[in-house]
This record gives sequence, structure tokens and C-alpha cells, in this order.
Amino acid sequence: MPAVPLSIVIITFNEEANIGRCLEAVRGLSDDVVVVDSFSTDGTVAICQQLGARVVQHAFEGYVQQKNYATAQARHDYVLQLDADEVLTEELRQSIRQATANWQGGGYTLARLTNYCGSWVRHGGWYPDRKLRLYDRRLGRWEGLLLHERYEMQPGQPISALQGDALHYSYTSVEQHVQQLNRFTSIAADELWLRGRRRVTLFHLLFKPWWKFVHGYFFRLGFLDGFAGLSIAIISAWGVFLKFAKLKTKAAA
Repeated sequence: MPAVPLSIVIITFNEEANIGRCLEAVRGLSDDVVVVDSFSTDGTVAICQQLGARVVQHAFEGYVQQKNYATAQARHDYVLQLDADEVLTEELRQSIRQATANWQGGGYTLARLTNYCGSWVRHGGWYPDRKLRLYDRRLGRWEGLLLHERYEMQPGQPISALQGDALHYSYTSVEQHVQQLNRFTSIAADELWLRGRRRVTLFHLLFKPWWKFVHGYFFRLGFLDGFAGLSIAIISAWGVFLKFAKLKTKAAA
């Protein structure tokens, strides 16, 4: 198959700390870089415009809806979707060039290497954290309810793996992790409710958080990541408890 034209799409809201390095890392990969911004109040839009991105303002209705909207704004059917806190390595850039020069199948996954409070996390289930991000938009769409959105290809479409990592700059502090955990567990509880989940037992409140810690820290070797691995394991376990505790209070209301 001949080379295909590529669009790059990114959704943002108050990402002035991240968006610059994200855009710098995609320079030269596409003639169409579009940022769908949900009315940021910081310098995000100005940075995007300075770096040559096309900015479209659109109110945030949910991650699935926003990413489908962003995909639709692309000028080309072949789309690379990135988050503002992700940065392509040179190896991944070259792999994307090779994929678009000889496109095969419906889409490609990329690996994410996460930076947590200044440390790169390679264990605990956080790496390689593969996501389908390079795709032919005619053959799939973003799916999900409120959280954990994913790109779903039509049945039978081949999916390949890109070489190289996307560097994911996640949490700069434990405080930031805890704050986002509180928000995400509320969304997760709402999603369970929408799926018809009502019953919460001691099994959910005691065993599941304990297993989350043991599985991530010991079985998935999170302890090899030092303080970052310990912090992630403990906070992730706390998140499981919060999700079910919030669902229980919702069911009791």
C-alpha cells in the first residue's frame, strides 16, 4: 500500500505545562496537527498556536465524545491520537513513519512509559501499557462510558504494534495523584452505577483493595520501582476501596 497522509489529534484542557513538549515531539510527522481544546483558562491555546497547531474549541462532554469529535476534525483518515502529557521518542517517531509509509491493517498500538514523580515506572502493570492510538478512522471509533475510553476497530481488522515508547508524564507529586484518584473514583462509581451495579459487599471493600496491592506490588514486581512502585501500589489499592465505597453510598442514598 502506498504512503498514507497522517493527522495528529490531541484533546486539551489547561495543559500549558505539557502541551509544548508534546507538540515539539510530533514536528515533521504530519501537515495536520489539530488540538481540540475545551476552553482552557491558562496558556494552552497560545502555546498550541505558537507551535503551529490548528486549535478547535469544543465543550467537554466526556472523554469518549471528545476523542471522537477530535478524530472527526482531522483532515486525513489516518489518525494518531495523543494525550497532551505524552511525548514521542525518536524510535517511536521512526516507527510511525514506517507504518504510514507502508500501511498494514486497521491500526497500531504504542507502548507508554510513565514518569511518576520524577521516576520511570517499568513494573506494577504500568508498562508497556499498550494503547491503540494510530488508526484508520473509517474502521473504528472511541468507545466506553465515563472512564477508560478505548479505540475499538471493526471485527477482523488487523492490529500491529509500533516500536518505541511514548513517554507519559503523569503525576508530579503524590498530592496530584491523590486528587486525581478522588475524581476518577467518583467517575468509576458512576460508571458502575450506569452498568447496573448496585451490590457492594465486604469482599469488594476489603479483599479487592488488598489484592490490588499484592498483585501490583509483588506479582507485577512493583517493588522494583522503589518508592514510586510502593506509592502507586498503595494509592491504587485505596482507589479500589474508594470506588466501591462511593458506589455503596450511592446505592444507599
